[in-house]
Amino acid sequence: MLTIPVRTLPATLVLLALTFALVIGCQKTETGGPEAPPTSVASPVDVAAPKAPDKSPQAMKEETPQTPSLEKPAATDSPAASNDPPPLPARELFAGWTKPRLALFLTGEQHGYIEPCGCTGLTNQKGGLNRRFTFLKQLREERGWDVVALDAGNQVRRFGRQAEIKFQTTANAIKQMNYDAITFGPDDLRLSVDEVFVAVADVNPDKMRYFAANASLLGATPRYRILEKDGLKIGVTGVFGDSRRGQVANDEVEFQPALEGLAMVWPELEAAKCDLYVLLASASLEESREYARKFPGFRLIVSAGGAGEPTLEMEKIEGTDSQMVQVGVKGMFAGVVGIYGDHAEELKYERVPLDARFPDSDEMMTLLANYQQQLEALGWGGLGIKPIEHPTGRQFVGSQVCGECHTTAMEIWEKTPHAHATETLVHPPERFEVARNFDPECIACHAVGWNQSQYVPYKSGYLSLEETPLMTGVGCENCHGPGAEHVAAEQGELMLSDEQIAELRQSMQLPLETARQTCIKCHDIDNSPDFHPADTFDSYWEQIEHYGVD
Repeated sequence: MLTIPVRTLPATLVLLALTFALVIGCQKTETGGPEAPPTSVASPVDVAAPKAPDKSPQAMKEETPQTPSLEKPAATDSPAASNDPPPLPARELFAGWTKPRLALFLTGEQHGYIEPCGCTGLTNQKGGLNRRFTFLKQLREERGWDVVALDAGNQVRRFGRQAEIKFQTTANAIKQMNYDAITFGPDDLRLSVDEVFVAVADVNPDKMRYFAANASLLGATPRYRILEKDGLKIGVTGVFGDSRRGQVANDEVEFQPALEGLAMVWPELEAAKCDLYVLLASASLEESREYARKFPGFRLIVSAGGAGEPTLEMEKIEGTDSQMVQVGVKGMFAGVVGIYGDHAEELKYERVPLDARFPDSDEMMTLLANYQQQLEALGWGGLGIKPIEHPTGRQFVGSQVCGECHTTAMEIWEKTPHAHATETLVHPPERFEVARNFDPECIACHAVGWNQSQYVPYKSGYLSLEETPLMTGVGCENCHGPGAEHVAAEQGELMLSDEQIAELRQSMQLPLETARQTCIKCHDIDNSPDFHPADTFDSYWEQIEHYGVD
């Protein structure tokens, strides 16, 4: 166990844990936040009534997005800029395949991850609308394949105004990618039905692409679609698993038990005499298998129920001719099923990670820029966010004040990426066209005084570059806690006994043995995968090592 002199502990640890909070600044979004309660009503977070923005959300949706600047900023010393690993080797896709008669492009469970945050360099992360768009375009235009794109749902993770804007952004992207069928996930159905319906509606009701056999928005969404391409007829429906029903408390969504909904839909699908029937199952894996056994006419089940990476091969469902494909989590993979034969007799499958081999597209970058512009226009108030009380009841002072006594620790901190964490959102080293400093899911890990799991500021924490300039960067108090009372005590502004002052010093200390648990609030597995292997904490600590006062 490391022993730190009492005198030096406060400041040392102030920066010690602080520095760890982000050796690499990152966002947890598209990373996404913690599970929100299963309801569309108020969050447990102290949420203010949304402030009316200058422009209506509808107006912002309809106005032409500002084209992102293509002028790349000067390089920063962020870890993403300085330690980028080499690009991934391009693996040959579809080796041994001949051109399929038709290809199914299968995704789902995006769960709010509309783009990898890039905290550790984009080449280290998978997923995102950009890569999905490019991969689809390559299949259609470069390979010349006919493609039917299907999605098993769950575009967002949390609820509230930001999640609604993210759902709308995803719906716009899906439309641009010309998806043919999408079902609903539980987090989609926890949003305001009005917002979701506006996003999924089509001027031609017969072409509405979002549906489910047993869940309907306002009684207006269809139950299935019949798709005809290249002489093949594909019947598709979605099903919302009974086990997920408890996650949605939204009276405006009409539910049926899953098997009951499928029993109503199947005769109509069967009557259409399709070459292939596909079931998009927003359900557990076991439920997905059960639906296949009850309705063996579905030869392909696309399940959102798996955890982690999708399986490499399709799963043969025992007792049926059905096969199941998993979509994985966080939209990191796309599955491609090649259809061969006059009546889709043969199916081939490949799981494809959406990695850096698929470059960004101007179309998706414009959408992402518009998303961030909407967040900026609404501001924290318009997103329903207002500062909450820190659990200790104390206030933040900013790292510069800490540095007045902890000078050596300050000098060390100023040379770390933590000191520039906010700047990496204002001028990102990658995807530099889009600033993200108005995104709560980003700023929570890039500034002082935010709750990193609820994406809300604490009172006296960071609000903006102009209002709270001392709260930029990942500072001392991110790890050591609010320091105003400690500073006031040390400066004699509080009438405290020596014992009370010592207690305050003690409360600011963060033992090295427990610092890692503070760090991983932002250095999570998605944003900082290199932080997690055993024995790597020590190497990270070496980069920010500091101890107490001088």
